[in-house]
Amino acid sequence: MRKLTYYVGATIDGFIAAPDDDYAALMAYVGGEFLSHMCEEYPETVPTPGRAAMGIADAPNKRFDTVLMGRGTYDQGLPAGLTSPYAHLRQIVFSRGLTESPDPAVEVTAADPLSRVRELKREDGLGIWLCGGGDLAGQLLPEIDELVVKQYPLVFGSGVPLFRADYAPHAFEPTGARTFPNGVTVRTFGRTSAPTTG
Repeated sequence: MRKLTYYVGATIDGFIAAPDDDYAALMAYVGGEFLSHMCEEYPETVPTPGRAAMGIADAPNKRFDTVLMGRGTYDQGLPAGLTSPYAHLRQIVFSRGLTESPDPAVEVTAADPLSRVRELKREDGLGIWLCGGGDLAGQLLPEIDELVVKQYPLVFGSGVPLFRADYAPHAFEPTGARTFPNGVTVRTFGRTSAPTTG
């Protein structure tokens, strides 16, 4: 079975974007040692247009071969003409409003996300990367096996949450953490079968 990983940037108070879906404030921290870490450990998560500039244009996919996006996440690149942001991956956009894909390399589907992910997990290949956003993450929470949260030293107060879902506890355990000189901490968590007590 392939693993579904939610690899995402978030503020200290758990927002992945501003209320208008803008995440420019987070991007201000993407540089230096932290950016080098991203390029080395998660090269496939760097958008295709930026890979050459980072010197990883030909880097093989290490962890993922498929990326999942909600409509809000996918739409971020469209004003700049970026219709295939991760051309080095299989790209799937979940949307009930977008009926036709702007790019032949991008699959747009109105299918139930949980059912679709369960199908994808049964296929052979590398892992599946959930890129965002909060609504899709909330729908897929029962199938998320791993969280990799790039926590930025910012507080938004409001915005798009990591998960937008009804109350239902899901247990994860910390599996790693690394803090960079710019204040970003990358925290990883793996799903557990039951809440831990201590």
